[in-house]
Amino acid sequence: MDFSLSNEQKLIKDAVEKFVRNEYDFETRNKIIATEEGFDRALWKQFAELGWLGISFSEEDGGFGGGATDTNIIMEAFGQGMVVEPYLATVVLGGNALALGGTTEQKQEVLESVISGETLLALAYAEAQSRYQLSDIKTQATKSGDQFSLNGEKVVIYGGAWADKIIVSARTSGDQTSEEGITLFLVDAKAKGVTVNAYRSMDGARMANIVFNSVTVGADAIVGQIDQGYALLNQVIDHGISALCADAIGEMNAVFQKTLAFVKEREQFGVAIGSFQTIQHRLVDMFMAVESSRSMAIMNALKLSSADLIERKKAVSAAKVYIGQNARHCAQEAVQLHGGIGVTEELDIGHYFRRLTLFCGAFGSTDYHLKRFSDLSY
Repeated sequence: MDFSLSNEQKLIKDAVEKFVRNEYDFETRNKIIATEEGFDRALWKQFAELGWLGISFSEEDGGFGGGATDTNIIMEAFGQGMVVEPYLATVVLGGNALALGGTTEQKQEVLESVISGETLLALAYAEAQSRYQLSDIKTQATKSGDQFSLNGEKVVIYGGAWADKIIVSARTSGDQTSEEGITLFLVDAKAKGVTVNAYRSMDGARMANIVFNSVTVGADAIVGQIDQGYALLNQVIDHGISALCADAIGEMNAVFQKTLAFVKEREQFGVAIGSFQTIQHRLVDMFMAVESSRSMAIMNALKLSSADLIERKKAVSAAKVYIGQNARHCAQEAVQLHGGIGVTEELDIGHYFRRLTLFCGAFGSTDYHLKRFSDLSY
């Protein structure tokens, strides 16, 4: 099987990498995250004009039909610049929830405005007690006539600070941890009873906890089928893991390249430390970690569309474990080979370290996915 990029994919890759290289350097990123909003709306609109927000969606939904592989090309390039604009939250998580489970009306009303850069989305699924268990949901959606009343709190929401629309998982029936009885709802972020509590994460990006207090929505707000939202939520999170793996590979490649350049210049005992065989071996290990992780990410992206649910989940967990282990290795090696300067605010290496550390726990830790892979294998 040929895993080479098509000519169109090469053009996408070159365009996004050129943007990050020329318009999104470390100083620019720091200025962006220091602003009140924490991201640049003008750049987001530019992403839309360049077609990047619609690449992964089907032509029927107003996109360009690229799918997960094209999404990952963009995410890897964004990772190299630690881009903070809400591509993961809006396009990958919220966008895929609508693309995979939304009604025709929801797609026309919301997804098209996502692709044009006018609407920001967020997926609110995690709760304080749930850890990585997607079915552990206390948030209730109580039906009254043809409407539902949402009550509960969601935590650690990617893009939640900026979202115009929020896709919320709530329990419409069943016990707290039951996989049956979960429904996804599309909620206006400015609706009465919605309280957004925004904060900065460890890497400077914005996250949010959101409280829903008697928020009223109609039946037309349901994304997918009532009581059957667990499978859709799982599929969306798997897409999120795939994209975040690509983002991490971009960061891993960046710290490898920056560390390689550093050891060629840093001198000890009158010679560049890059001439020491031990240092060379460590850099080779970093290089291999990046390249083997990229291969794993390609496999994972291809498996996302598999009709075999077990095969898809195993591929996602395997990628999360393998790339997570390599991400931690590259981040730690970069800091150690830079020395004390590697953890200063002034140098970008420490910021990459934080991003890669956060990646290791996002959407499930290494231990969680090792167990999931094991459970699925027997």
